[in-house]
Amino acid sequence: MIFKLKTKGHKNVTSHHKSTFEITKDVEIGPAADCIIGTDADKSMLNFPQEFKDKISDSNTKITVILDTENGHDEITGFGHEDLTLTHPTDMVCRTSDYTCSRTLMIKADKAAKDIDLKLIEDLKNEKVMEVTIKLC
Repeated sequence: MIFKLKTKGHKNVTSHHKSTFEITKDVEIGPAADCIIGTDADKSMLNFPQEFKDKISDSNTKITVILDTENGHDEITGFGHEDLTLTHPTDMVCRTSDYTCSRTLMIKADKAAKDIDLKLIEDLKNEKVMEVTIKLC
């Protein structure tokens, strides 16, 4: 199963957070938002089809988030969980921990914002478009 969305970077993207990365529908972010890598997303978790949500709500589901910009590419892998509600209207957070809330897309991710491909982050700092593919296995 695959779900795609588009987002873009922002001049305040720093990508320094050690345990999460986030994509948001918000257009503006401040300099302290060190986990946000994508802004102005064209979709949120509320747009996920029900069967997609059902699969994410299984701790055996492997989730791969694929990030592509003009010059950068990265893939982050984590897992679903039965406590994921996927109900936040604007934010999607991928976490290296097992913490869950309405903003959490996946837990036990193998990368956080600080680990993401530097060419991709440079594109995002220059407000380039990023294609996000969420793949469930």
